[in-house]
Amino acid sequence: MPHLVLLYTADLEHCADIPGLCRALADTMLEQHDESGKTVFPKGGTRVLAYPAAHSAVADGQGNYGFLYANLRMGAGRSATVHKQVGDQLLAVLNARLGHLLLERPIGITLQIDESPGQVYDGKHSSLHPLFNR
Repeated sequence: MPHLVLLYTADLEHCADIPGLCRALADTMLEQHDESGKTVFPKGGTRVLAYPAAHSAVADGQGNYGFLYANLRMGAGRSATVHKQVGDQLLAVLNARLGHLLLERPIGITLQIDESPGQVYDGKHSSLHPLFNR
């Protein structure tokens, strides 16, 4: 964890660099520091996953509407200041990478951040973390 999941109308694949967007969002997540200067997210646990919606209905269906929904799920324990900072930075990346599309047609962009404070199960098995915990 953290996992940032992007869901979007499939037509955005043709006019947006989704792989580049994923990398830019992951890099932005890895650049974040809390009030004490500690990195917010671990390198080995940071993931950005993007999925085009196979089927979608947006608004009234009378226009060439699109959307991108981004949901960041992170473990509990970070301050409200960090939540806002991370959200503002990720939204800035989304706007920088997709803003030109909003000028061309109606597209909604939503970013939400959720904490997972009380998982009933949180199993992990990874060979990624040891690469960065040296």
